[in-house]
This record gives sequence, C-alpha cells and structure tokens, in this order.
Amino acid sequence: MTDPLPLTHPLRTAGLGARTATPFDLRPNGPQRAALAAYLDIMAIPEMRFRGTITPAGRRDLVLEGVLTARVVQACVVTLDPVTTHLSEQVRRRYVEDFTLPEGDEVEMPEDDGIEPLPQAIDLGEVATEALTLALPLYPKAAGASLGETVHAEDGVTPLRDADLRPFAGLAGLAMKTGGAPNGNDAPAPGSTADQPAPDSDRDDD
Repeated sequence: MTDPLPLTHPLRTAGLGARTATPFDLRPNGPQRAALAAYLDIMAIPEMRFRGTITPAGRRDLVLEGVLTARVVQACVVTLDPVTTHLSEQVRRRYVEDFTLPEGDEVEMPEDDGIEPLPQAIDLGEVATEALTLALPLYPKAAGASLGETVHAEDGVTPLRDADLRPFAGLAGLAMKTGGAPNGNDAPAPGSTADQPAPDSDRDDD
C-alpha cells in the first residue's frame, strides 16, 4: 500500500473558470514541509513555493503552468554532511477530457509527455511533490568530498580494483609473467644474449 501524500491541495475542475485563468500560490507550512521531507527521505525542506495558473483550453481541457522553487537539504553521498540545493523548475500539465491510453503491445508515447486525463480535481500538492521528486539531485555531494575507490568482493574472491579494469591491464600483467615488455613490444631485457652481436664464424683467421 502506497503511503498517502503529506501535501495535498485539490482544486475541483468543475469550479475552475471556463474562460479565465485561475491563479494559484501554494506555500507549504513548516509541518507540511517536514512531513514532505520525511516522505522523500531527505533531511529538510526549509523553503518551498509552487505558483502559477490553470487556464482553460478548448471546451473542457485545462493547462496548468507554474514554477516550483525550493531549498532542500540532503545528506552527502560521501560524508553524510548536509548539502543544500536551491531548485527552480518549470511545470506544465495539460489535462484532456477525452484522453485515452493507447492499447496494444507497441505503445507509442505522446509527444507531449505532460498530457493527462482530466480529473475531477487537480491536486496541486501532488503535482508539486512529483515535480520536486524529479528535480532532487540524485547524488548530492558536499564541497571537497571525493568518492574515491570502493572495492567489493565475495569471501575468498580477489576483488577487482579500478586499475584492473583499465585498457590493456591484463596484457601488461601477461607480459610481465612471460618476460615481455609491458607495452606489448617484445623488446629484450638489457644485458641478455639478444643484445650481443652473433659471432662471425665465417671470418678467416689472419
């Protein structure tokens, strides 16, 4: 069962103006932002605002256009220190009365991926939550933090490191075992017999 959204603000589509745009300005309060931060599994949302308009299009269709701004705090993926990010996202949805999902094995997505069926109510909280979720950085990193090298392997297995996966790493190791040059050239080692000129057995004695 999916947890209920902590931020909801539904507007009934039947009550929206049929000829004029309906403005909205959603500003979640402190408890709502805290609940939304817990829902999204981030540290905090100190600021959040979603404002815009819902405009009629055609006989029954509606177009939502707005801007989501927020300041979010997430844990650094390296150090777990707080990382603050300022977000500003353009949001657009088109709600179509006669919208139907295509059927069949090969489903072609519409060119406008913001098209949705016209609901009985447009939940501004749901739209804002979805936009915020998509805008969150996937790997927040504090200034100066470095991911470094992570080595994993099962018990009894030699782990692979970054150097083992570089091009020609295996060839270099094979060359060292067989006495060849690491660069793949079969150059003889200094001081070996291959460095000395072959004796001239056909030279006549004076």
